[in-house]
Amino acid sequence: MQNRAFALVAALTLLAASLHAGITRIVVEQRESPAFNGKVFGNAGQYETLSGHFYGELDPKDAHNALITDIQNAPRNVRGQVEYSGTFAISKPVDMSRSSGVLIYSVPNRGNGGPAGSNDGHISVFSGWQGDIAPREGLQTISVPVARNPDGTPITGPVIERFINMPPGTTTLNIATERYVALTYQRTLTLDTTKASLTVRTSQTDTGKPLPPADWAFADCSAKPFPGTPDPTKICARNGFDPANSYTLIFTAKDPLVLGIGFAATRDLNSFLRYAKEGNPLAGQVKWSLSRGSSQSGNFIRSFLNLGFNQDENNRIVWDGVNPHIAARQLVLNIRFGVPSGAAGPAEPGSEGTLWWSEYSDKARNRPGASLLDRCTVTKTCPKIFETFGGLEFWYLRESPNLVGTDAKADIPIPANLRRYYFPGTTHGGGRGGFSTATPAPPAGCLLPNNPNPETETMNALMAALVDWVTKGAEPPASRYPRLDRGELVQPNKAAMGFPDIPGAPSPDGLINAVPDHDFGPQFNYKDVSGIITREPPAIRGMLTTLVPKSDADGIDVSGVASVLRQAPLGTYLGWNPTATGFDKGRQCTLSGGYIPFEKTKAARLAKGDPRLSLEERYQDHAGYVAKVKAAAAQAVQDRFLLPDDAARLIAQAEASDVLREALK
Repeated sequence: MQNRAFALVAALTLLAASLHAGITRIVVEQRESPAFNGKVFGNAGQYETLSGHFYGELDPKDAHNALITDIQNAPRNVRGQVEYSGTFAISKPVDMSRSSGVLIYSVPNRGNGGPAGSNDGHISVFSGWQGDIAPREGLQTISVPVARNPDGTPITGPVIERFINMPPGTTTLNIATERYVALTYQRTLTLDTTKASLTVRTSQTDTGKPLPPADWAFADCSAKPFPGTPDPTKICARNGFDPANSYTLIFTAKDPLVLGIGFAATRDLNSFLRYAKEGNPLAGQVKWSLSRGSSQSGNFIRSFLNLGFNQDENNRIVWDGVNPHIAARQLVLNIRFGVPSGAAGPAEPGSEGTLWWSEYSDKARNRPGASLLDRCTVTKTCPKIFETFGGLEFWYLRESPNLVGTDAKADIPIPANLRRYYFPGTTHGGGRGGFSTATPAPPAGCLLPNNPNPETETMNALMAALVDWVTKGAEPPASRYPRLDRGELVQPNKAAMGFPDIPGAPSPDGLINAVPDHDFGPQFNYKDVSGIITREPPAIRGMLTTLVPKSDADGIDVSGVASVLRQAPLGTYLGWNPTATGFDKGRQCTLSGGYIPFEKTKAARLAKGDPRLSLEERYQDHAGYVAKVKAAAAQAVQDRFLLPDDAARLIAQAEASDVLREALK
């Protein structure tokens, strides 16, 4: 067999020693050694990757698992256990004597992601957790059971879907491909449209009008005219779907997956890789375990902690450190008919529960004091936490309650095991970076150019700091984020923000994705964002106060950890961006921030009436700009928000850039 062989002739099966609940076996189906085209990663040397499937089972009577929604309704094997299986991928040094002993588990985002090498010798792990994703090459997935009533009949419940901006001529809509990924289980209980509703809205202010049941069908009309071919996963309309309208479907679904198993499977795999002595490809190699996740997968970490899954079934800690990044909500996973790929859209849960890290009494929603760390505090399994987020998270993902609660009257203190870092003026996950005066194209459907302000380099430095905090006890940089007591959080409008009057620029007024006080019915567990939704659409009992960061004279957010580009700006970097076209025109363009470049010269600025200083006035010439970048990078390295290698690369990019390189005219 060649050294870099992929598929094994016979899969290597590693059997766990224990026959009770937990990981029962790991099957390594592919091994690549060395991986990454033989690249050498610093002192860690070459890496190899292992991938395959892991198999586990859960005891539904165990208190560690009992809070999983519908686990009591899941099928059981002869031992009374609930079974599942998922994919995994591990990257580790070929020579494990060069390993750091640090396992970093990266939570896949909608199944995406794969392990990487590390100059530090860290072990990288990914695995499937999202049970509503259909298995596909290149994705990390998990297979979880369907819940059924004790008598074997289907479990049913209400489900809501919203459709907008469909292409002209659309005759059929797939109710199982909304919200970013293909869902494998959303199908109607009955094809009778009198048992469902399809509401049409012609504008954002229109309350909607039900389409008569005879004018639409649960069917596929792509090959056969209306009423088409019956299909429980699709709908079609007699006259097609008008792209100028929105359509809201409410129907009774059947056969929910026990999606909350994804939390327990992640707990058990990470615990197994850390502690197990038999059947473990990493046996004896893991000293510390950390996790990171961005956006949806960051919400996974928040809910994982809130639900107590950082304690394994033997009452040991799973992760010593975590970094939920650009994640402002809880995950819609441990819910009957949950849709974990949602993103703060209309009628979506996720902001109803506990959102804060220290105890806070949610008086605005009449809920008692609670925090995300309540369970792990009791069991002494709380990790060290880095919470990181940027401007877009305030505008679309409802970040405000995390900082100031639902009444927005005071800053909620953060606990000693948490550091919070805010990246001012960034889009969701940060932009492409670089130093260029070329204006980027707008994101699809958005009005303003794409925001290039990056987060990557800051995140590189913070991950190194989190590892040092966990492994060495090294105190990380102090938290930096906007605070209400310093006047850095204000109402989401131009006047309160102090946003400048930029000629031709849109206003932020009306763009905030405010936080509704949803009522999903009495069987929904609001604190834990778990349980059963019985009311669709949810009643809205009111709207909660939502704040955003104040702007400086350039219109960029104040406070936080500014990137080098933010400190040597070429324009106004925004966490908001209006939608340019379609049904949601004028509203926040979902996950996209905007960018408004500065004028090059003072003369051009004055001619346009732009109050923001031009590049000429800020930096004089190319050398002046590079000097600004060098100073910002040096300070960031000193503050431990930038790694030296990244600083050198950024300076080289600035020196090679086109910023004020030509003589001003």
